[in-house]
Amino acid sequence: MSPHYPHAHPPAAGEMTEVAPNIFWLRMPLPFQLDHINLWLLRDGAGWTIIDTGFPDDGVRETWTQVIAGLDGPVTRLIVTHFHPDHLGLATWLMEKTGAPLWMTSSEFLTAHVVWHEVAGHGARFMVEQFRKHGLDAERLAKFEKRGSGYRKAVPSLPDHYHRLKEGDEIAINGRNWRLLIGHGHAPEHMSLYCAELGVLISGDMLLPRISTNISVFAATPDADALGWYLNSLDQLAKDVPGETLVLPSHGLPFTGVQDRVAALHAHHDERLRALENSCEEAPKSAAELLETLFQRALDTHQTMFAMGEAIAHLNHLEQAGRLSRSSDADGVIRYSRCKARAAH
Repeated sequence: MSPHYPHAHPPAAGEMTEVAPNIFWLRMPLPFQLDHINLWLLRDGAGWTIIDTGFPDDGVRETWTQVIAGLDGPVTRLIVTHFHPDHLGLATWLMEKTGAPLWMTSSEFLTAHVVWHEVAGHGARFMVEQFRKHGLDAERLAKFEKRGSGYRKAVPSLPDHYHRLKEGDEIAINGRNWRLLIGHGHAPEHMSLYCAELGVLISGDMLLPRISTNISVFAATPDADALGWYLNSLDQLAKDVPGETLVLPSHGLPFTGVQDRVAALHAHHDERLRALENSCEEAPKSAAELLETLFQRALDTHQTMFAMGEAIAHLNHLEQAGRLSRSSDADGVIRYSRCKARAAH
């Protein structure tokens, strides 16, 4: 069953569309293949709460300036779902412009800082070494080395203080309680917000209507089963949220049908896992050699970064499920083979 879309078209640039009582949808552009992000403004008494910030860009700043000037009250709080640039990138600027405090989870706030400063296994040099171990060729590695920290370029500055949120917390917004639902796999401590009274879930990137959010393994946690974490988080979301809930995602259109969408995402990843498993049956393969199995299209440098992280996530999941085995030859490249017991089935 396909998701139902109660709002067929997104708001025009700079316009706010009311999607539920006192909840407004604002769309901002992104300079990527995924060319937009949905942001949410919630009336909160005499003021407003903003959820997520958009990508640091002069045009986005100009649009925000116009939107804020048109509000009938002050911005009193800025909530950020996770640390990625399109969600956190304008936090410092919005805090300075409005005086509003930042609310987010600790793992997302701290991860933003270690990625920005390129320490503790996060950053370009660690990523290059990780991709080298997984078989990426010298030409593409050199492009990553030349590009350096994409995060620091995309996030001009970071806040140095915040109000901490955590699993199970409830936030009162405009007299209604919003419960925090934490998801893993896409980001360390991604926060979605659910209001049972309104029947609304602000899902961030954890649940999108038409695409699967990127699930990557990073150099700091090389053996992580990020895909398993993500799928488990989806299953918990499907238990916590009724099917008729209006889902407000960060990308795509608002929709209903949580359980159907979760089932579709499981099927999508199951298909990818089977394809990888079959590709490793005849000879051991590295993550880089398996990119074409997962992505039947040309990938630029930005897309290769996500593709490598996603390939490693799926391979880690298969290895930890006993479906693939890992080996490393004299060249130091990690390769995966289909387990004989599985191949016999």
